[in-house]
Amino acid sequence: MSSHPHRTFRLWPLLVGALGVVYGDIGTSPLYTMKECLAHAGGESRIEAALGCASLIFWALFLIVNVKYIAFITRADNHGEGGIFALLALRPKPPEHVKTLSLTVLVILAGAALLYGDGMITPAISVLSAAEGLKDVRPGFEHLTVPIAVIILATLFWAQRHGTGRIGGYFGPIMVVWFGVLAVTGLVQIVRHPIVLTALNPLKGLALLAHHPVAGLLGAVVLSVTGAEALYADMGHFGRRAIASGWHWVVFPGLALNYFGQAAWVVGHPDSGANPFFALVPAGHWKLLLVLLSIAATIIASQALISGTYSLTKQAVQLGYFPRLGVIHTSAEQEGQIFMPMLNFLMGVGCILIVIGFGSSDALAAAYGIAVTGTMVATTVAFYRVVRFRWEWARWKALSLCGFFAAVDLLFFASNLPKLTEGGWLPLILGGFVFLIMITWKRGRQEIVGQILRQGADIEDIVQDVQESNLVRVPGTAVFMSALGKGTPIALLHHLKANRCLHKTVILLTIQTEGVPRVTGDFLRTEDLGGGIWRAVASYGYMESPQAPALIQALIGRGIPINPQATTYYFNRETVLVSGKTKMHPWQKELYRILSQNARPARDYFGIPANQIIEMGLPIQI
Repeated sequence: MSSHPHRTFRLWPLLVGALGVVYGDIGTSPLYTMKECLAHAGGESRIEAALGCASLIFWALFLIVNVKYIAFITRADNHGEGGIFALLALRPKPPEHVKTLSLTVLVILAGAALLYGDGMITPAISVLSAAEGLKDVRPGFEHLTVPIAVIILATLFWAQRHGTGRIGGYFGPIMVVWFGVLAVTGLVQIVRHPIVLTALNPLKGLALLAHHPVAGLLGAVVLSVTGAEALYADMGHFGRRAIASGWHWVVFPGLALNYFGQAAWVVGHPDSGANPFFALVPAGHWKLLLVLLSIAATIIASQALISGTYSLTKQAVQLGYFPRLGVIHTSAEQEGQIFMPMLNFLMGVGCILIVIGFGSSDALAAAYGIAVTGTMVATTVAFYRVVRFRWEWARWKALSLCGFFAAVDLLFFASNLPKLTEGGWLPLILGGFVFLIMITWKRGRQEIVGQILRQGADIEDIVQDVQESNLVRVPGTAVFMSALGKGTPIALLHHLKANRCLHKTVILLTIQTEGVPRVTGDFLRTEDLGGGIWRAVASYGYMESPQAPALIQALIGRGIPINPQATTYYFNRETVLVSGKTKMHPWQKELYRILSQNARPARDYFGIPANQIIEMGLPIQI
């Protein structure tokens, strides 16, 4: 019994931290969800519409977040880590000779690609919605909404280079205040109009759907569950217990009370067309404080999406689905705090252009649901593979559970399809472009690795030639990077042919990514091939960042004679030619060539000093 208070004490910091990172997106949905739902239920009695919308929102939150994500999806962790790439890593591994991507992998990649659209739209719609609250404080501020949103977003993306460590500690407490305000302001209206509690009956929502086109209304209801994917994606940072506790104790009660409170306000003011969220507090200083708190909450929600996109991209790079991008670690203590300059620039410009192009949260809401629901469908498909083959559930049991989830997901996804012409095309175009990049890069790398292996020679023959010949051995260490932990690096063959000499110590170094977030235990495997030649294979998780200098120190610890200051790293500089006979489409070949030219060089990605590198040309036809 005595240990229980201590466990609770340790849980609270994680819970507060989760509120600041995980729940920012879904926590700011009340800013615009009820307003959009009422706009799509305009043909009904305003009171009945409010009660029906509250019922639909409540049960959407319950079924999708409580049941699907909290009760089931978050249990499918990969060594404690979550996210759609965790599900990708948990899938059964295909045979090595299979190069084509399975349907399940393609669906997962499509869901991951849609998250990039979500990562741009969420900051735009959240900040716009909060800035629009200023017109409720002073009606003449309408023309300043877009400029204010642009300034906030520009400042937010500019500040990314400084890292989130300094301000991250403030996120949780601010969001605690935010959810407290959501609960209190909603509860006040519920006490005044308790009839709103009848919306707990799901028949209220079904009755509204029966008299209204399902597509438009459910397309607005789905805005209430945006950010549900973050519960799973950020599980590794806070743990399932903290995320589930934060949802059950703080987030879900706060959201439910606020949505019901907004409906109660509409019951008391059926003729008003004001945004019911900002109408929950009286005019004057209280409303101004709510607007300022809303802006702070949307900035936090945007930060969480931006950081999540960095993490998603890093995982994609490590798993071989994305070209290498520049990564700057902004914290010496937390490996997950990273900054990607190129990605940050593209996202920042994209968000600002979206705000300017759409101009209001009403217009942008149409573009929002497709990315969210598409990712939910992909998560359900991947989850089926986990419960069927990892958890070894019977087929009927796995199909029953995942079939129910898929039915709900597809219903919401289908309800958003009519939005395609109203802005729903935006996340599909963004996601489609990222999807093409991922499948093209993966296929291109497979073709190039295959060609390198075919051009190589048996390492045993090379070792024998070195030992039997009068080859000149020079002082120092040569590290030849190898894509696979077998065969002979092409750079080594070119070096021997051109220079007819070899360093006294030679390392054939392979850095490979495992299907786990982080490799625990012995991550380094070495083999003495003879003649001063060693093979080293270093294994990393898809959330880790390999660094060559640290690897060299680990090799020294294994007894390999290496002087770090007298070490030279040899790389292939690949020149991609699109005139080959691979089965890639011509457009894929050209796209891969462009991506390869602009990818960050491996030497920089692995943190190797520039004055210790020699690159050797390697033309490759695809």
